[in-house]
Amino acid sequence: MCQKAIYPGTFDPVTYGHIDLIKRAQQIFSEVIVAVADNPHKKPLFSLKERVKLLKQATSGLDRVEIDSFNGLVVDYARKKSAPVLIRGLRMLSDFEYEFQMALTNRKLANDIETIFLMPHESYSYLSSKLLKETASLGADLSAFVPKSVEIALKNKLHGSENKRKPDTV
Repeated sequence: MCQKAIYPGTFDPVTYGHIDLIKRAQQIFSEVIVAVADNPHKKPLFSLKERVKLLKQATSGLDRVEIDSFNGLVVDYARKKSAPVLIRGLRMLSDFEYEFQMALTNRKLANDIETIFLMPHESYSYLSSKLLKETASLGADLSAFVPKSVEIALKNKLHGSENKRKPDTV
């Protein structure tokens, strides 16, 4: 197996597509660090703390997977973690242009860090967190797309519940 790799993203929220990529990366790398980006420009629905917690729940049965968070440049975070590889997911051709630009920019900033593109299983290739938030807001059943804990958290966040939760909890 190769060295450790970082799978960065917003994960707002984590989906079965993300989990599929984590499992694929596990087959290649000795350690996979799933790094939740603290990027307020994306205006995430879930707080950083909530996203980390949901990812920890979703990956609790997976070996050699660490859930962490970061802010700033992902290449700086990769160096700090001594991880020479970034993993990025490509669902559809429409992802390629943006991901390619980001990979080339990261290479220019840190030519010692490589980007590896992985494709999820085709049954998850159309999934996006944005689409799931939209369908959840309309009351759709999300059990085929996200773990139960994520579905509950999404519905609570979007619709509230009788059991109101404190902020930053899932």
